[in-house]
Amino acid sequence: MTKPLALFAAALMALFANPAIAIEVPKSSHVWQGASGQDAAANGHDVVAYFAGTASPGNPEISVVHRGAKYLFTSIENRDAFLASPEKFLPAFGGHCAWAASQGRKAGPDPKVFRVDGGVLYLNCSKQAEANWLAGQPETMKAATAWWAEQTK
Repeated sequence: MTKPLALFAAALMALFANPAIAIEVPKSSHVWQGASGQDAAANGHDVVAYFAGTASPGNPEISVVHRGAKYLFTSIENRDAFLASPEKFLPAFGGHCAWAASQGRKAGPDPKVFRVDGGVLYLNCSKQAEANWLAGQPETMKAATAWWAEQTK
C-alpha cells in the first residue's frame, strides 16, 4: 500500500471509530479566524447550516481544519457534507466582511449577518455593512472580488 493510501485508510478508520473526531485537511489559507488568528472560522458558526438559512454556533467537538482554518459544525451530518464538498460551503472573501472587502480591507464578520446568494455564502460585519454591500451591487461585488484575488495570490 502506498503511503498516501495508507494515511487515507488510517484517517477513515479513525473517523468511523469516533464520529465526533476533529479532522484536519491541511493547506494554508487567508481565512478570517478572529483577532488572534486562532479562533474558528465564521466565528465558530456552522457554514453548512447557513445554507439551510440558520446561523448556528458549531460544536468544538465536531470540527474540521481545512486550508488552515478550523470549521465547527452542529452535527456530524453537516461535517460530512462539508468534507464531501468543502468549496461549496466556504464563505466568500475568506469569511471576511463582504462590504469591507469591497472597500479594500479586512474586517471580521458578525456571524448572524449572512446571505446565501447564487449558492455562495457572504458574511458581513453589521446590518449596515450588508445594506451597503447590497445597495452597491454589482460594483461592490466586482471590487471585493478583485481585491480578494490580490490578497490570495
